[in-house]
Amino acid sequence: MTKKLINIVGPTAIGKTALSIQVANLYKTEILSADSRQFYKEMAIGTAVPEPEELEAANHHFIQHKSITEDYNVGDFEKEALAKLDELFEEHDVVVMVGGSGLYTKAVVEGLDHFPEIDGNIRMELNEELSQHGLQSLQQKLQQMDPEYYAVADVQNPHRLIRALEICIGTGKAFSSFLKKKKNARNFETVSIGLTAEREEIYDRINRRVDLMIENGLLEEARQLYSFRKYNALNTVGYKELFAYFDEQWDMETAIAEIKKNTRRFAKRQSTWFRKDETITWFDRTTNFELIAAHLQEKINS
Repeated sequence: MTKKLINIVGPTAIGKTALSIQVANLYKTEILSADSRQFYKEMAIGTAVPEPEELEAANHHFIQHKSITEDYNVGDFEKEALAKLDELFEEHDVVVMVGGSGLYTKAVVEGLDHFPEIDGNIRMELNEELSQHGLQSLQQKLQQMDPEYYAVADVQNPHRLIRALEICIGTGKAFSSFLKKKKNARNFETVSIGLTAEREEIYDRINRRVDLMIENGLLEEARQLYSFRKYNALNTVGYKELFAYFDEQWDMETAIAEIKKNTRRFAKRQSTWFRKDETITWFDRTTNFELIAAHLQEKINS
């Protein structure tokens, strides 16, 4: 039997964690997290790390296994995740992967895209532009040079913007034109499902989740991480807005409103990214689990 990876995706706050545990328990297997925000052990509340009872309900991997001070990227994750899958597939015919970080799930399922070498001076110039003119200047440039990638990119992340722009400038071609069309060979097959809901319901769930994070101590967690704010891991929704509050750029009410707004924008980008993947079968988040389980079993048997 070919080993199967059940890949569960969807926007933030949709209920992926709960579903992944149900699926893992159904197949008596383990879970790989592909949520890049949850890799860091110092960031628990603001990244909605699964609760202790959820982590106990099924064995999880790649949750809080790194420090914010460590360099860790999608390439590192691809190598480690594939090695872990090889290990898990020795004991299990089915393994579950869950996460809303599209680039990270894509790396495991298909492999990373390969780009040409670019003159390092281009990145230096883009960093200088960021320093002098701010993020908006880079956003506008990417929107003009590669509107297709701009529509799905995390445009609040300067590292992603600069990476895309240096390819555009260095090659004269759109960054999106280099994104892999052909999958890398894998020694497993992937069955991908996604959870969805009406936009207003997703946004309402996000707003309530942010309020709960504040109640659970996000402010204090962010305060403890304030001195590390220059690390890339902390250029993350939920933290950067509170850092602006600590810097007295905003009042607390504004910072919380910005967290909610930026999380809603993040969810919209996630949905845009995943909707382009025609291999994903979508289920409303309220779908009876038996229906999802029947679909998965049919796919696995086929």
